[in-house]
Amino acid sequence: MKDCLFCKIERGEIPSEKVYEDENFFVIRDINPAYKVHLLIIPRKHIASVNDVSEVDDAIFSSIFRVAKKVAEILGVEESGYRVLVNTGKDAGQIVFHFHMHFLAGEKLREL
Repeated sequence: MKDCLFCKIERGEIPSEKVYEDENFFVIRDINPAYKVHLLIIPRKHIASVNDVSEVDDAIFSSIFRVAKKVAEILGVEESGYRVLVNTGKDAGQIVFHFHMHFLAGEKLREL
C-alpha cells in the first residue's frame, strides 16, 4: 500500500530501528512504547488486520511465533518473559491498519 506507514518503513522511506528482519517479517521499536521493551513484529506483505489473513498467508504466519522467540533470544528476555498481542480493529486499539504483533518485555507486565 502506497500510503501505509509500515509499508513506507519496509521500503526504507521512513527510518526505523530494526531489531530483526527476515524474508517475511521485520521487527522495529514502537515509537510510543508502553513498556521498557515494546517492539512491533510486522509482515513485509501488507495485510490490514487479522480479518484479512487468508489461506494464502499461512506460509508467512506459520513462522511469526518463531520470530517472536528469536527476538526474545536477541534481547535476552526468553527466560524472564514477554507478551505478544495483536489488536484487530479500532475498538481493540489498532491504529495502523497493517497487521502487526506487539512484543512487550523488559519489566513486570500488568496482568490482563
